[in-house]
Amino acid sequence: MKIQKFGGTSVGSPARMKDVCRIITAEKGNIVVLSAMSGTTNSLVEISSYFEKGNPEAANIIINQLRNKYVTYIPELYNSGEVRQRIADFLDDRFTLLHAMSSEEYTEQMGKQILAQGEIISTNMLTAYLKEQGVKVKLLSALDFMRLGENGEPNQAYIRRELTRILEEHAGYDLYITQGFIARNAHDEVDNLQRGGSDYTACLIGAALKADEIQIWTDIDGMHNNDPRFVEGTEAVHQLSFEEAAELAYFGAKILHPTCIQPARYANVPVRILNTMDPSAEGTIVDNRLVPGVIKAVAAKDNITVIKIVSSRMLLAAGFLHMIFEIFEKHQTSIDMITTSEVGVSLTIDNTTRLQAILDDLKQYGTVVVEKDMCIICVVGDLRYENRGLESLITQALSGIPLRMISFGGSDHNISFLVRESDKREALQALSNHLFKH
Repeated sequence: MKIQKFGGTSVGSPARMKDVCRIITAEKGNIVVLSAMSGTTNSLVEISSYFEKGNPEAANIIINQLRNKYVTYIPELYNSGEVRQRIADFLDDRFTLLHAMSSEEYTEQMGKQILAQGEIISTNMLTAYLKEQGVKVKLLSALDFMRLGENGEPNQAYIRRELTRILEEHAGYDLYITQGFIARNAHDEVDNLQRGGSDYTACLIGAALKADEIQIWTDIDGMHNNDPRFVEGTEAVHQLSFEEAAELAYFGAKILHPTCIQPARYANVPVRILNTMDPSAEGTIVDNRLVPGVIKAVAAKDNITVIKIVSSRMLLAAGFLHMIFEIFEKHQTSIDMITTSEVGVSLTIDNTTRLQAILDDLKQYGTVVVEKDMCIICVVGDLRYENRGLESLITQALSGIPLRMISFGGSDHNISFLVRESDKREALQALSNHLFKH
């Protein structure tokens, strides 16, 4: 069994939905996880926001716009008048539910119910299309098995038990469809997975069922060895370890959320990234194999701010770093890179929401200097210290780029450089030319 996840752009129109159906009907017995159609979640967030602000008139305008968009899809997807009417009635029920919220007091739970409608609609519409085409398909509600614990994290034991039971009750289907993103919390209320959304759902299902493979279908043919928006001649990476993929995801390669693939990693289920626009492309497989001595890819993270604290009076003082870190914890701001010397600390953040408050607190410990408009460039591969020469190969590529900070040794899979954003494109291209052009 394989788990196949398709994002919003993959099901963003009737034509794209039909493309997805051609892909998923090529094999039998798989589970397909769908996101909401592209643009839908943004509209639902806007609807929720208007309800929260006490403006139901504006919310109902957006509801009607979204409804009209879906209604136009019906004749493009379905041939039978009976099926068209059934889907029209289904959409009426969904959007009437949203309109009815105009008379209710807004709550956080209402907002989550609103957000859940996108995945519920996309899965019902695709299932109806498949049934009309003669496919023996079963729609499984994620709300029946995707459960969060008291801590808000997925209850993996519950997911495994209930999903296994449901599949046993509905054995013999050629295909199973379910929703990504949505879940129930420990109080049996509609909730969602937040981080990674539908990717997280696919990985949780794949881990629970010990699937042969989890497939993440996107609009690009895998994770590339550099950012194709800035670098010419990038190529899809054939294979990445889970650790390498997580590093790339954290430092700018947004195809996979670093948290969402953890269940697959722990269950030793490979994740393959594939392209709905080019289903024959090999894509990128992410698994627990580490290819020794190979540099795999480069990624970049923008909008980085550097904070430097210099304090000769704190020279070698016990607890100095602890006091610094406490300030960032107090203001709920994560640190990306850090370097230290005898009299100073330089570190980077990408969230500047609480920057001024952080700076005010840091000034009690020394002189504080801030630099903005910086960029972290991350090189990922097998960078264990036993591998000689890889670090010098990387730094040679950047010999013409001013480097503000270098971070190496915190991970066996990553060496990071801080450069000005204005030098980003040149640095990325130089690394590609030096590391990947043979």
